Amino acid sequence: MNIVTSPERILNRSISDQLYGILRERILSGELAAGEPVRQDTIAALFDVSKIPVREALARLQQDGFVSVHPKRGFFVTPLTRAEAEDVFHLRLRVEPDATALGARNATSADADHARMMLGELEAAIDRKDAQRGVYNRRFHMALVRPGAGPMTLHVVDLLNVTADRYVRFHLHMNDNDTRANQQHRALLECWLKGSRREIETLTRDHIRMTLDDLRQAL
Repeated sequence: MNIVTSPERILNRSISDQLYGILRERILSGELAAGEPVRQDTIAALFDVSKIPVREALARLQQDGFVSVHPKRGFFVTPLTRAEAEDVFHLRLRVEPDATALGARNATSADADHARMMLGELEAAIDRKDAQRGVYNRRFHMALVRPGAGPMTLHVVDLLNVTADRYVRFHLHMNDNDTRANQQHRALLECWLKGSRREIETLTRDHIRMTLDDLRQAL
């Protein structure tokens, strides 16, 4: 199997970037389960590439917390832990409410249309029980942040949401959290469109905190 599916893809993304995206999605979806070994030689043979881009992709996955290295045993998928959830979601609580409010203050009509579209795509993904609905959740939150964020803030918020993605997917599968999340997202977007800074910060903080509270009970 060759990882390059079209000439256009290789022009825009390196092989290591493509491997990173594929392996990250397999971890997020649960196809690569927590604690499972991720072997360089197996990946290289599967995608018909050398071990160099595989090592580069795994190094990035390690940096983002998706895999860990055990001496003399290689890479393994990092398990979901309450400690990591606490760390990631506390950081989101520090950064994201203010960033979301700034996004509302600076949003154009085009930004508003994009945010509405992202919520529509998220709700559709939830309705069809899409296994990747965590991706749509992240896109929606980033649509609220992007209009007011500088490059560093955008990078930090995006990284936190990428790391939180595994926990968000786990959370959305719990009980009836899809329905509650939909209601919160609609309320958040409505407030964001009105530009009420204090209310946006409160709703964003409550939304993130409730997810963390649920994770505390489940992990």
